[in-house]
Amino acid sequence: MFSFTVAAVVFGVVFLAELPDKTALAGLMLGTRYRASYVFAGVAAAFALHVGLAIAAGSVLTLLPQRLLSAIVGALFLGGAAMLLFKKDEDEEEIRKPADQSFWKVSGAGFTLILVAEFGDLTQIMTANLAARYDDPLSVGVGAVLALWSVAGLGILGGRTLMKYVPLRLITKVAALVMLALAGFSIYEAVTG
Repeated sequence: MFSFTVAAVVFGVVFLAELPDKTALAGLMLGTRYRASYVFAGVAAAFALHVGLAIAAGSVLTLLPQRLLSAIVGALFLGGAAMLLFKKDEDEEEIRKPADQSFWKVSGAGFTLILVAEFGDLTQIMTANLAARYDDPLSVGVGAVLALWSVAGLGILGGRTLMKYVPLRLITKVAALVMLALAGFSIYEAVTG
């Protein structure tokens, strides 16, 4: 059964965690050089694949006993929050410009960039954790993929404008606080059973 509440929670957590990520900046750079719809098609396909893999991993985690699962999920959320709070600012990486600007070349460049950059990334691990936590793969998958697509769209179409009004450090801190809250709730569940 699809849960709008679970999808909304997942959307919020993944959206906040992905905003300060390097792939949002990469999407912005690709979007300024190429046709936005071509870039988005490739990026969206790669994110959908990553969410599918994360949901599968999270579904395997649900086979663990509930208290152990809550402890693992709590520890992973704590690790994610620490990564957000203590990561160093990264410089924008130079992205090679394909000579051919056809749909397949541009979307392929976006797909490849996201496929490589996001594999094992914080938001993929968070999506697996959320899939395990809520045991609702459809709702978690929809929330995560919509969040990632939203960030990609923002990055491709209007990232520079957003960053003028909302400091990246603030977004990172809010995402870390949300993850700390989820970690505390999961650890509380592990301790109290």
